[in-house]
Amino acid sequence: MCGIAGIASKDSRPIDEAVLRRMCDAMVHRGPDGAGYYTNSGPQMAAQINGDKHASVGLGIRRLAVIDLITGDQPIHNEDRTVWVVLNGEIYNYQELRAELERLGHSFYTRSDTEVIVHAYEQYGCDVTRRLRGMFAFALWDDRMRQLLLARDRVGKKPLLYSIKNGSLVFASEFHAILKHPDVPREINYEALQLYLSFGCVPAPFTAFSGIQKLQPGHVLLWANGEARIERYWSLDFSSKITISDQEAGERAVELIRESVRARLVSDVALGAFLSGGIDSSAVVAFMSELSDRPVKTFAIGFEEDGYSELRHSRRIAERFGTDHHEFVMSPDIQDILPMLVRHYGEPYADSSALPAYYLSKMARQHVTVALSGDGGDECFAGYQRYAAMRLGEQYDRLPAAIRTRVLEPAMAAVPESGNARTRLARGRRLFSVMGVTGGERYLKLTSVISDPMKAALCADSFLEETSRAQPIEFLRPWFRGNGEVDVVDRAMMADTANYLPDDLLVKMDIASMAVSLEARSPFLDHHVMEFAASLPARLKLRGLTTKYVLKLGLRGLLPEQNLTRAKMGLGVPISRWFRSKLKDLLAEVILSERALSRGYFKAGAIRNIFACHLSGRRDHGALLWTMMMMELWHREFID
Repeated sequence: MCGIAGIASKDSRPIDEAVLRRMCDAMVHRGPDGAGYYTNSGPQMAAQINGDKHASVGLGIRRLAVIDLITGDQPIHNEDRTVWVVLNGEIYNYQELRAELERLGHSFYTRSDTEVIVHAYEQYGCDVTRRLRGMFAFALWDDRMRQLLLARDRVGKKPLLYSIKNGSLVFASEFHAILKHPDVPREINYEALQLYLSFGCVPAPFTAFSGIQKLQPGHVLLWANGEARIERYWSLDFSSKITISDQEAGERAVELIRESVRARLVSDVALGAFLSGGIDSSAVVAFMSELSDRPVKTFAIGFEEDGYSELRHSRRIAERFGTDHHEFVMSPDIQDILPMLVRHYGEPYADSSALPAYYLSKMARQHVTVALSGDGGDECFAGYQRYAAMRLGEQYDRLPAAIRTRVLEPAMAAVPESGNARTRLARGRRLFSVMGVTGGERYLKLTSVISDPMKAALCADSFLEETSRAQPIEFLRPWFRGNGEVDVVDRAMMADTANYLPDDLLVKMDIASMAVSLEARSPFLDHHVMEFAASLPARLKLRGLTTKYVLKLGLRGLLPEQNLTRAKMGLGVPISRWFRSKLKDLLAEVILSERALSRGYFKAGAIRNIFACHLSGRRDHGALLWTMMMMELWHREFID
C-alpha cells in the first residue's frame, strides 16, 4: 500500500523533479518505508518520433512495504526499461499471473506483485486491468507509445485524483499531494459542495476543487498527445440471475468468501482483523482463524454511551475463535484530531464514523501492518435496512389511495418529532416519509444527510441558484431507470455500489487506515464475491424484512446465533449527544463564527435556530450540524 504521484507533459519540457518529490513527501504517511522516482528527462527528449516530440513524464511513490520487502521498491520496469509503473494497492493473483507470463517468455527481476503489471501490459495492452484481482490505483508509462495509463480498481478501494491543464496531466493519491503542484489551483467547486450537503461526501468524478477530478472506480484514463480518454472496463451486472437453491447459494457464498480471505492472507508482514461483532467482520475472523496457524489479532472499538458500543458482540467472536483481542473505548475528546483528519480527507467529508475508523486503525497499527475488514458485505448481500424500506415502498404504492391518504398519512402526521434519530419512533417517521415517491427519489430521501426541503430552508438563495445544475437525483437516475426488469432492492444495491460505497465508505477506510500507515483489505469486495452476489435473485438477499438472508443461512453453525440475529449497528457515533455536552462549545465556535457565517452558504438565522433546536432536545440535527462543521473546518484548512 502506497501513495503515488506523477506529472506528464505533451512536449519535451523537463519534469520538475523537486515538485514531484514535494508531492510524494506530502504522502509520507501512506509510505513510510521509502520513496522512488522515474523521469524520462534527458537528451533523448528532443528526438523526433513519428514526427512528434517525445512527451515527458515523471512518476513518484511513497512505499509501505507489504510484499517483497527486499527487491520490491518502485517504480518497477520491464526488461528493456520502456514500461514503468507505480502501484498503490495489492494484486492478489500476482503469483498465478507471474507463472502465466513467465510461460509466455517474460523475465522478472523482483518477487513483487507490482511487476506483473508491466509484463501483463506488454502482453495484453490496456486490457491489463481485466486480468488483475485486487485493490489498486496505478500509473503506467509506455515510453515507446508515449502514453500514460492511469487505472483504478473495480470498486474504488484505492483513490486516484488527477488534473489536466494546458496539455499537462498531474495525478496523486491524495489532495495534499496534488495541490503541491503549482499548476493545480485551490479553486472551490461550489456545485460539488451542494452535492456534499446531500450525500455527506463529494461524489466522483467531482471533487471540492474545480481543477481536480477523481478517476471513477472500474475506469482507466489513457493520456497521449496532451489529451485524455476515459473508459470503463468493469461494471456489476444485476440483470442476469442464476437459478440456485437457498442452501446451495449459502454454501457457495461462504466458499467464495473463504477463498477471498485466503487470497488476502498473502503478506510478508503481520496481519490482523477489524472485529465489530457484526456478521461480515465475524465471518472474516472465522475464516482467518481457520486458515491461520496462530491466533488472529483482532481489534474492536466501543463507546462509553449505551446503545452505541458493540464490544460485547466482538468479545463473543473473539472468545469463540480464540483471537488475540484488543479494544479501545472512544470518548468525545476529539478536538485535537479533527484538524488532522480534515487535512487527510482533503475535501469536506461528513461521515462521523471516520473518527472510530481512525482510532481503530491507530490501535491496530501498533500490532500489525495489514488488517482485514468486513467492508462490502452490506452492499453485496443486502445488509442495510433501506433495502427493506425500498421493498415496503413498492408495497405501499400498491395500496388503495383511500387507505394511504385517509388512514396512514394522518396517523403518521400525528406522531410527534423525536430528539433522538436512533429511536424506533424516529426511524418509523423517516420510513413513512419516503412512501409515495418514486424509486430514485425514495432512495435519495433514505440516504440524504440534508434533504432538499431542509437545504431550501438552510442555504442562502444565491448559493442554491449558483449551484442549481448540481442535482443529487441525477447521480441516482441511472440505477432506477427501466420498467421493473431489475428488482428495486437490486437497484438500491446498484446505487450503493456505484456511489455510497466508493465515495463514502471506501474513502473513509482508505484515509483512516493510511493516515497511520496501515493497509486495510476487504474480502467481501473481491469481484468474484460481488459478481456472485449480484447474480443472486433479490429474494435470496432480502427475505421479507430479513437482511443478508443467504449469508446468514450459509454461516449458521459457524457463528454464534446471537451474532447472526443481532440488530445492525455499524460504526455509529453518538455525535448528537456530544453536541449537547462536551462538543457544544466547539460546534458553536465553528458554525456560528463570523468567518463561517460570512461565506454566503447558509442563512445565519436558520443555522442559529437549528443549533438551538438540537441543544434543546426537540429535534435531532446531529448529522446536519456535523456536516456543516466539517465543511467549515475544510475551508479553514484548505482555502483560508
